Amino acid sequence: MTRRLVLLRHGATDWNAAGRLQGRADIGLSETGRAALTGRTVPAAYRGRQWYASPLRRTQETAALLGLQPQIEPALIEMDWGQYEGRTLPELREAYGRAFTANEDRGLDLQPPGGESPRQVQQRLLPWLRGLPADAGAVTHKGVIRAVLALAFDWPMLGRAPVKLDWHCLQEFSITEDGRPSLVAANIPLER
Repeated sequence: MTRRLVLLRHGATDWNAAGRLQGRADIGLSETGRAALTGRTVPAAYRGRQWYASPLRRTQETAALLGLQPQIEPALIEMDWGQYEGRTLPELREAYGRAFTANEDRGLDLQPPGGESPRQVQQRLLPWLRGLPADAGAVTHKGVIRAVLALAFDWPMLGRAPVKLDWHCLQEFSITEDGRPSLVAANIPLER
């Protein structure tokens, strides 16, 4: 049985604005993030679904502002950025030099010291995707959505993404029984 899953990235945080890798840091939405979501909702076609959210506060705040009551799902937590967490890309390039660039060039297998790779994020998500009982929605993180997109397109996370995603919009996937996603629709806007 094929199910449909819509994914939405959480609203903006101060760390997003500063270009810092958030990972597992439990950072709430910024005033700008809250303001951008106030008065918005998911399209009517998706409101009656079971909704899920990462255990991190920024996803739960996003869901609440959109009028959703999600079930917390640990598999939806952001990628663990380990020692890279809280730092910007320029800071990491300066601190780690060529070793950081070489790690970036690993695509799906990029693994921060003490963290996890996008491939490990995919492996964490697959059991949850296989177990979805019905059409659903989830408020999650950029790293999780990119991992699902990579699965859908067999994209090794090198070069440009196969589809340019608007991180303020819903991304809809079809999920097969074995947990394989296929992109159905990208960049579905929230409604006012």
